[in-house]
Amino acid sequence: MEVVIGEHHFKGIHDQWVSTEKKNLFTGLDEFLVKYLGKHILIFIAYDVKNYIEDLQTNHDNEIGFPHIHCIIPAKRYSFEGFKTGKKTNDNHIQFKPKTSKKNYLETIGKIKNHIQKGDFYEANFCYEWVSNVENFDAKNVFEKLSNLTQAPYKVYADLEHHYVLSASPELFLKKRGDRLFSSPIKGTRKRMANESSDNQIKKELQENTKERAENIMIVDLVRNDLSKIAKRDSVKVEELCQVYTFKNIHQMISTISCDMKKNVTFSDIIKATFPMGSMTGAPKLRVMELMDQYESSRRGLYSGSIGLIKPNGDFDLNVVIRTLIYNKAKQLLSFHVGGAITIQSSAEEEYEETLTKAASLFKACEND
Repeated sequence: MEVVIGEHHFKGIHDQWVSTEKKNLFTGLDEFLVKYLGKHILIFIAYDVKNYIEDLQTNHDNEIGFPHIHCIIPAKRYSFEGFKTGKKTNDNHIQFKPKTSKKNYLETIGKIKNHIQKGDFYEANFCYEWVSNVENFDAKNVFEKLSNLTQAPYKVYADLEHHYVLSASPELFLKKRGDRLFSSPIKGTRKRMANESSDNQIKKELQENTKERAENIMIVDLVRNDLSKIAKRDSVKVEELCQVYTFKNIHQMISTISCDMKKNVTFSDIIKATFPMGSMTGAPKLRVMELMDQYESSRRGLYSGSIGLIKPNGDFDLNVVIRTLIYNKAKQLLSFHVGGAITIQSSAEEEYEETLTKAASLFKACEND
């Protein structure tokens, strides 16, 4: 086992807890976390955990086979400088195929907008999967390329027993500092331009775009509601609203919401109140999750979930699993998902192009040098 998360580098397993069943999921999680209070704890939470928070069911096969929750107590911690990529071991250009064709994607967006017109929901995050069969997957070198391409703040490299996970996430799900929680949902994406003037114009257009701002504000309201379940009275605050941040290859519109937690709130209480993150569901959450399970062509698995590090003092940072490659070692199957928020104002063609913008760094990281 080897995991790089942010600037932290861990190797080996002292102990671990894996859950693939509903029975005692949150009880078992809290017992494990209490047992190792004061230790660094790595945690992987799959989107499927939603089925145990709400009375939901996902009918698609778990092809990638990632567990619902996986907690690891690492054996050793190293400096990030100790992470070496080694020699390149695979010269094959990886060819991805979408599980949803462009035609089907465009048709599905039309069906989703019909639900919005009928009042079933007012925003939905619709996702689809790309896959490739890859022998001798060179995970470390692909991760290095992906990191250089994106310079994402919530990056993760994980070499686990059955999987590789390579995440270049720009999005914070939850950050805990003392008794305070912060969440920073992203809604609104634009590809950066090579020309500085054009790039500034694109950024300005995103900042002023009424559709993107409306999508972002909808999710801000949802996050405020989620946090209020575990927050002290009148402590939920919008710290930042619809600010555009620039990353190496994209601009993103981000808001930040905070709260002061009630006393005796456990980690499971936090997850049950806030998971899945609103930026990956839509609103209202329950109805959207029910319908997207019907319309999406594959199980999300770890995508739309979260990976994070719980520190010895109890503080933690949890990312949103987007811009992430997941590799099943036994099946030699490489996968990633992309998606976006659909509202009544959405153009199906533009939404499809946005998914390709989000996928661009993943495609490029898997190309031959």
